Amino acid sequence: MSGSLTNIHIINLLGLVAFLLLWIIGVKLTRLLVTFLRNDPLIGWAIGPLGLTTLSLREPSTLSVLLDAICPALVSGSILYLGLFSPLSSPINIPRQPLIEILVIAGGVLLTSTGDFINALFDLRYPLWGEARILRNIQKLRASWASIHFTPFGLSYLHDRFGATPTDLLQAF
Repeated sequence: MSGSLTNIHIINLLGLVAFLLLWIIGVKLTRLLVTFLRNDPLIGWAIGPLGLTTLSLREPSTLSVLLDAICPALVSGSILYLGLFSPLSSPINIPRQPLIEILVIAGGVLLTSTGDFINALFDLRYPLWGEARILRNIQKLRASWASIHFTPFGLSYLHDRFGATPTDLLQAF
């Protein structure tokens, strides 16, 4: 196996960059699609260094928590397999050995989905919903320097539940 690792070569650098972008965008879009398919009331969204995040008002069911973790992982593994080990034009030459394929795909899935699995474990063990979930998510987003935008429903929710405007609430964090 050690001789196999020396046979890894980048064939097309631009293709590799495009593949990595496709991989990351595919995983992020899957997360958003799973969120939107639940059809929960949307409080707002945030755009930050970690991508687009949605704030929704929901009580997480076990199925939705598991889907939040499993679907992006499946998409990540599928894109990695198709992009690196299928007969399609691969931007990198990796030896076709089962152990190497498993390690590369498992490493990529862990890279993109570890946070999802940790969040799923916390949601299953200590489920938060309603005001506590919204406040926790806003605190996390503020810590990551994300720009938070509220929907009209979110504005009325903030006013009814907290008696505050978004500016007042965000300054509290």
